Amino acid sequence: MVTHGLREVNLFLKPAQTGVIIIIMQRRKTRVIKIGELGIGGDNPIRVQSMTNTPTRDTEKTLQQIGMLAKAGCELVRVAVPDMESALSLPDIKKGSPVPVVADIHFDHRLALKSLEAGVDGLRLNPGNIGGPDRVVRVVQEAGKRAVPIRIGVNSGSVEKILLEKFGGPTPRAMVESATGHIRILEEQGFNLIKISLKSSSVPNTIEAYRLMADMCDYPLHIGITEAGTPLRGAAKSGVGLGILLHMGLGDTLRVSLTAEPIQEMTVAWEILRSLGLRHRGPQIISCPTCARTEIDLPALAQAVEDRLRQVEKVFTVAVMGCVVNGPGEAREADIGLAGGRDCGIIFMKGQVVRKVRGNELIPEFMAELDRYLRLT
Repeated sequence: MVTHGLREVNLFLKPAQTGVIIIIMQRRKTRVIKIGELGIGGDNPIRVQSMTNTPTRDTEKTLQQIGMLAKAGCELVRVAVPDMESALSLPDIKKGSPVPVVADIHFDHRLALKSLEAGVDGLRLNPGNIGGPDRVVRVVQEAGKRAVPIRIGVNSGSVEKILLEKFGGPTPRAMVESATGHIRILEEQGFNLIKISLKSSSVPNTIEAYRLMADMCDYPLHIGITEAGTPLRGAAKSGVGLGILLHMGLGDTLRVSLTAEPIQEMTVAWEILRSLGLRHRGPQIISCPTCARTEIDLPALAQAVEDRLRQVEKVFTVAVMGCVVNGPGEAREADIGLAGGRDCGIIFMKGQVVRKVRGNELIPEFMAELDRYLRLT
């Protein structure tokens, strides 16, 4: 056992072929639910999801964005249903979506009922603002008839007033008590197709809330840091929070919440999973941070490579290096790599030198080799 301050985490030490010890995380075992045909929990992969920001009532724009998200690696999409006009668009959205669709409901239980009627694959409810237990029961009964899972989504900003008074604010224990109260309502109806989220904009509070919840049930957990912020700050905050939770073995689906276009969430989400060795999608790009030894426009080159490979799903390693210290070694170890220096660069493929190129030809020549590599693999 290793103690991380919040909980004890089971870690297995496995000798690697190199003699180095590799630490393998033990993922929390949960019951399995299905959202559409997508398995959630148990031994299923940790699923990546996002949320559209188009008006849901605009079916064409919403489907266009869902399609872009799916191409970027989104496996499950949530759409806000703020009004009945939006709910009436759901049948066509569901029909045209390449991934399962979850309806996000607040304040009006009738929107949840209409969403179920439309055939959505899942519901996300914040039971604290849906209008009382009796209305939650009506939604649960209808979801049960259709075998549609419900995510109980508790955010720190919408904890019930009575719990805020009891715990002195939206503390982790307040969030957990809010969730358990609503889980109880669902279970009393014989409903157990449940997923849980407990999100705060505070990383420590979010981690503690999930830790507490994980010790109380075996329902799948959707993890995220809510209101994480703009792309840079939000990526850093989400990377820390989600990284810790995943390393604790917690999380069956995740969303990176950024104040940006949703497609940007996909890149961050997949890089978080890749960094922990949990899932892989697309190429890993290795590039050095630059220093006084760098004699090429490495930021422009690295960005051009990233842009070129943004929609590529194949898993391989690309190294874009800018100095003679680490450059040749990293480039040689990658599937395809470039070690750039003063007025020239060396392109490697699978450890072998392909050719040398002049400094003003680095970007176009390396792009040509990237395209050749993609054709060959």
